[in-house]
Amino acid sequence: MITLFASIVSYIPGWAVFGQAGVAMLVPLLLTLLYRSLYRLVGSGRGQIGYGSRTVHQTQPPVPAPSSMAGTAPFSGSYSTDLLAVQAAIGDNSDLHFREFTLANTGARAVLIHIDGMQNDRLLNMRIMQFLMYDLPEGPLSSAGLARQLLPFSELKEENAIEAFNKYILFGHGGLLIEGLPCGLLIEMPGAANRAIAEPVSEALLRGPRLGFSEVLSENTSMLRRQGLSDQLEMKSYRAGSTIERDIVIAYMKDIVNPDLLEEIKNRIAKLDMDFLAESGYIEQLIEDNYLSPFQQLQNTERPDRVISALLEGRVAILLDGTPFVLIAPVTFSMLLQSPEDYYDRWLPGTLLRLLRFGASFFALMAPALYISFISFHPGLIPTELAITIIKTRQGVPFPSLIEVLILEVAIEILREAGIRLPKPIGPAMGIVGGLIIGDAAVQAGIVSPFLVITVAVTAISSFSIPMYSAGITLRMLRFAGMLFASVLGMYGTILFFLLICCHLTKLKSFGVPYLTPLSPFRLSDWKDLFLRAPMALMKRRPKMMKPQQSKRRS
Repeated sequence: MITLFASIVSYIPGWAVFGQAGVAMLVPLLLTLLYRSLYRLVGSGRGQIGYGSRTVHQTQPPVPAPSSMAGTAPFSGSYSTDLLAVQAAIGDNSDLHFREFTLANTGARAVLIHIDGMQNDRLLNMRIMQFLMYDLPEGPLSSAGLARQLLPFSELKEENAIEAFNKYILFGHGGLLIEGLPCGLLIEMPGAANRAIAEPVSEALLRGPRLGFSEVLSENTSMLRRQGLSDQLEMKSYRAGSTIERDIVIAYMKDIVNPDLLEEIKNRIAKLDMDFLAESGYIEQLIEDNYLSPFQQLQNTERPDRVISALLEGRVAILLDGTPFVLIAPVTFSMLLQSPEDYYDRWLPGTLLRLLRFGASFFALMAPALYISFISFHPGLIPTELAITIIKTRQGVPFPSLIEVLILEVAIEILREAGIRLPKPIGPAMGIVGGLIIGDAAVQAGIVSPFLVITVAVTAISSFSIPMYSAGITLRMLRFAGMLFASVLGMYGTILFFLLICCHLTKLKSFGVPYLTPLSPFRLSDWKDLFLRAPMALMKRRPKMMKPQQSKRRS
């Protein structure tokens, strides 16, 4: 009996195992409490926008960009008085030009006001100055309506308030004051220097359109129009920025998009309140559901073809003036690992490449944590011959596996960042050569093992295979958290870390759409475009997760 009892006791784990189990149970509880505390701490500042699955209620209707700005003081009708008022308000700007002249056949005085570099000087001289000074028909311009009929400009509008007239001039319009007219005339002839349309830098493809968005909003909207002829593509314009205003455009397919989704996005855009929206990343951070999540809840892209494909699925695009990056909402996790090239190639190579990306993303996230778990806690799970080889290569390494991995991972991240910031001719060479030199030197010095160099190299290469750069940053950041879990709890910590990420992704939503759809909630009909890319003949319906008005694709 005593022998039997002793044999049973021998199978009971030691106190260390029970301690690890207790810590493994406390970690999720502590993380949940920390998560909720952060929400209570900083959530009040964003109380007007809901998070997670909560509904965002409209507190005020969306206000489109106005066609005329509200002003207080109207024009007096006296040319001299109005000109002095404009000069007193904005005349101190060194880049503002006042060109006074006399109208042909009438002798009336006039002045052309414009910002240097914001208008096309050649068109100003040919279509305005030459016409008004030499080619103007006889007869006085006694009213704004008559002026609109006689002046041959397509973009011409009248403004009755001096303050609004001044704002339009500072925003890039040309202003025209004519003696005898009770208002100011605004002319738009854009002529600012713009970057030529080029191939997207952040989303390179072997096959597909060599066309990327630019920093000019009007050019970006026209690119979407030129993707194909459709009377269903609709765009709504807004203006945001309390100190420096910028135009925002929401694009969607009006017969496909879910009206509730569209209304939700309009509400969030209408509530934007910042001094200046420098880039679309500002909008992304202000309107996302869960700002504490490491995962992005809007997709950014430079490719018009990707935007059009998203619109045809029932999504909404958000374009901001001054940036080539367009936001797509809502987004799911699988979208971040998809590339337009998946659909340009046949379905078999597209499926293979997509499976490789999913596998690469897993390695980019979990490989260092698995290395620490196997080496420090569970060497028995490694094949015997491989374990002996690893032990031999680690002889003389003075650091534990966590410090060893951190040294190489931090070095790789620094090299990656340096390669991005350096000039293009030397950036890639510096990254490759620097990595080889540091890795070889670290092995020769006995700081790290050769097997770890291989692991870190595979991890870095795997992160490069992710199409979305911002999604790769998220996995790189979470990789360090996984290493800490593995260094404390071994394989238990690695599994716990992976389960915590899965739980978070299951709860996360993007504008009401679950982030892991169609995995959770399970939608079998949408699996044809998840891990596998089904043949085009079988992809006859739009994703059900978007709840589009028209579920069947037109063929």
